[in-house]
Amino acid sequence: MKLYINTLGEFDIKSNGNSILMQSKRTYKLYKLFEYFLTFRNKKLLPENIIDNLLSESDSDDPKNILRTQIFRLRKVIKSFVQHDEDKSKYINLNFKNGYYCLDLGENIVIDIDEFEELIRKGDTERENNTQNSIQYYENAIELYKGAYLSDNAYEVWLVPTRNYYQRLYQKTLLKLIELLKVNNNYEKVISLCEKSLLIEPYDELIHENLMEAMINLGQSKAALNHYEYAYKLLERELDTKPSEQFTGFLDKIQNLNFKNNDIDISGIKNNLDEEFIYGALHCDLAYFKVLYNLEKRKSIRKNEDNYLCIINYSSCEKSCTAWSSLLEKTLRKGDVFSFWNENQILILLYNVKEDGINIIIDRIFNKIKKCKEIKKDEVKIVFQPLFREDVITNY
Repeated sequence: MKLYINTLGEFDIKSNGNSILMQSKRTYKLYKLFEYFLTFRNKKLLPENIIDNLLSESDSDDPKNILRTQIFRLRKVIKSFVQHDEDKSKYINLNFKNGYYCLDLGENIVIDIDEFEELIRKGDTERENNTQNSIQYYENAIELYKGAYLSDNAYEVWLVPTRNYYQRLYQKTLLKLIELLKVNNNYEKVISLCEKSLLIEPYDELIHENLMEAMINLGQSKAALNHYEYAYKLLERELDTKPSEQFTGFLDKIQNLNFKNNDIDISGIKNNLDEEFIYGALHCDLAYFKVLYNLEKRKSIRKNEDNYLCIINYSSCEKSCTAWSSLLEKTLRKGDVFSFWNENQILILLYNVKEDGINIIIDRIFNKIKKCKEIKKDEVKIVFQPLFREDVITNY
């Protein structure tokens, strides 16, 4: 009888395809201790290091005694995994020798990370001579990766190096597999593979890019555009930053595919130019803001003094950028544009501000600030100047 240990994703131990773990409050800490030994298997571990990693928050005056008690109970649980007539040395052995603990796995234990690495090694070996075999090995390895290493322990510091190692190995293997599939023009499989992988690694730009590239190569411009818009918003929201230039470059590729036949279709072009949702002021990056500013300067012959440049100075905090973005999008008009100059300043272009319009805008901004916990009203200063007159400056 063999025991199979799952670590890529949720931790589990199976026999004949069925879980043999006992789920209870008493076993939770024991399994956490077992996961620690499993992560550092075949290594000598000092009790003091185990205590520092697992029992540092304990109020006990004798943490070594707590550790000994937990290890005693863990050994009993480990024994329960194996039938009485089986040779225990072929399974899981937790030994203590010369002041060190050490976990050894016998020949009847199969652990998914060993299989994962072995399949990748075989795929690398076959890559040059037999790409079909290599693809199969890589696919089997990718199939084993159900999620981050021991994902049920999300916040354990001692897990970070091992978790990062297997995550990077998964990402590298995925990209190698995608490259082999692209050589064979198997873009349908690339799409399927990327869609499944994004369930595990939703914020990996390279996976999104390979998915869109495969859609483009299959002529699926509408699907590629839909995914671009979805991924852009996801990455911007969750990572609190704009996606890379390589990612945003896919928009041009998708649009080129839409109009590669050079037919003049003004309605189609207009639909692609239109924003999906138009609400509030436009938040743009600094480069685009500069383009809009200089466009207005080119119109200076009109001497339109109803357009203004505004600068907001504020004290920054961790959430202030997000708070300012939300506040200005809801407070300014649809035709107004704003961008962050730096972490303490915001630039705003205000168009066609008539009569007492500046005072109205100021009142709106400060009324919103009163309701915002992330922005301190007393540390906000706002300066206005007509776009084409440098002799008039208004401070608030």
